[in-house]
Amino acid sequence: MRLHDARMLLLGILVVILGLPSLANAAAAGAALQKAKQEAESKGFIFEVSHDEIIAKAKKEGKLRVISSLEMENLKPVSEAFKKKYPFIDIRAEEIAGTDTYQRMLLEMKSGTASGWDVNYLTTDFYDDYFPYQKKFDVLGMAQQGVLQIPLGMIDPVNRNIVSYTTNTQVVTYNKKLISEDKVPNTWEDFLKPEFKGRKFLVDIRPQEVANLVPLWGLEKTLLSPKPWQHRIQSGFAAIPEPSLPWRWESTPCFLAPI
Repeated sequence: MRLHDARMLLLGILVVILGLPSLANAAAAGAALQKAKQEAESKGFIFEVSHDEIIAKAKKEGKLRVISSLEMENLKPVSEAFKKKYPFIDIRAEEIAGTDTYQRMLLEMKSGTASGWDVNYLTTDFYDDYFPYQKKFDVLGMAQQGVLQIPLGMIDPVNRNIVSYTTNTQVVTYNKKLISEDKVPNTWEDFLKPEFKGRKFLVDIRPQEVANLVPLWGLEKTLLSPKPWQHRIQSGFAAIPEPSLPWRWESTPCFLAPI
């Protein structure tokens, strides 16, 4: 064997050896992906193994209809950004609001007459009622496997096919003529301090944001905590909650601003 040929052979062997870990990792990743797909499908979920497959199917469909609780001034730039990234999809997004509208949509879903949208808003009031009528894509599983680039914290870890694509902020305003800045509560528990006994708060009659405290406090504490608050309703504080999804407990800080 000539020296040149021997060197080339050794180089080839070295390349193969160095490439073995990568091949092993790729094989392991492929096996994990297939296992995730099988597990998802065994539970009735749809699981795509590549982003390219999702894009190809989206191109065939060509249209996307979205119903959202976002106001149009906020929904419009989201739609425009989507259109810029996926110009081959004809997207139409519209705002919905009001308990009557949510109830009507649910009735349409239950009766099998719902049509005209692909992505719908799940209001906190009737959150559990939507699940039987949502298409079962394993969004969580695909995100975990890297098929979808969606942060896991945005996906409902229990239902797997529900995504929160925005985060709302809660604000509690206070009257600085009635309470000094150093006495302003910094946490939810601070509202229950003895010095506030007999004081009055103005609260939302639909305190949907309380659901966000369950992962942090536990169900029992969350259900018991509002009871002392019921004795402190009126002026001094004005709670202005914004609803967000139950698994987004990190979105429940208590911000305070003077009025």
